[in-house]
Amino acid sequence: MSNILIGADQSGSYRFYITNTTDLVADAHAIHDTTPLASAALGRTLTGCGLMSVMMKNPQDRLTIQFRGDGPARQIIACGYGDGRVRGYIADPTVQLPLNSRGKLDVGGAIGSGELTVIRDSGMKEPYVGKVALVSGEIAEDLTAYYYLSEQQNTSFALGVKTGREGRILAAGGMFLQMLPDADEAAAGVLEDLLAKMEPITTIVETAMLRSAGRTEEENLEDMMHMIFDPLPPAYAPEILGYADTRWECDCSRERMAQALMTIGKKELTTLIEEDGQAELQCHFCNKKYLFDRAALEAIRDGAGGSK
Repeated sequence: MSNILIGADQSGSYRFYITNTTDLVADAHAIHDTTPLASAALGRTLTGCGLMSVMMKNPQDRLTIQFRGDGPARQIIACGYGDGRVRGYIADPTVQLPLNSRGKLDVGGAIGSGELTVIRDSGMKEPYVGKVALVSGEIAEDLTAYYYLSEQQNTSFALGVKTGREGRILAAGGMFLQMLPDADEAAAGVLEDLLAKMEPITTIVETAMLRSAGRTEEENLEDMMHMIFDPLPPAYAPEILGYADTRWECDCSRERMAQALMTIGKKELTTLIEEDGQAELQCHFCNKKYLFDRAALEAIRDGAGGSK
């Protein structure tokens, strides 16, 4: 089963990725116990990260997206790999604000003014790092601006999360749409008109899910594709190129935590052993806790590793 549809149009003017990330965002909500506003902010970021990650060439290529602002949410980080694994966290999962002027969850207000950083690590000597000032803090607009300003590519993101009672995730998903180098001259105007009239992505996801009885996930994604692109002229009709998958998965481990403890140095480890006799580390991404007792800390300090 796949939750990302990859396609392009018949004229070679644009490419697109469409995804339903309802389950992924629900996993993040369950792990971090996010408010509806925090779910929307983190869920949009995770969805955008998932779409961008599967475009990388190799399964182990890594993408990190960081939103840092002066709003109460403070920071959102999402990490993804070329094979579709995604994880992330929001600095304040309890953030709450009044609805914005459009009656929507105020994600922009939660993040505030600040900076978006995108890091691509393909195993080269140095990773690629791109930074842009936040346009709105609404996630999709900022990722769109990043591609235009940092990578000089005309791109559009649609990202959304719909929550229900007690913060339950009802629908989440996204779309990445990008002009190709040999696009027809008229294609840009046609697509701009399409995006201006497009339903919210959560409405499209939810409609496809309501029709899901007896259908595969791929068929539901195809339904989303038709809801989005069927208004286009036949010359720009979409074609399916393939499918991919994105999912919540954290790669933390006891060994990684032990390596983190090694970085504080022998002197600090000795102080920790003498004063506390143990250390408990918690993963920011999945909240899993790792306890290191005195013997384990001594083994780390003495360079014998962190397993016990």
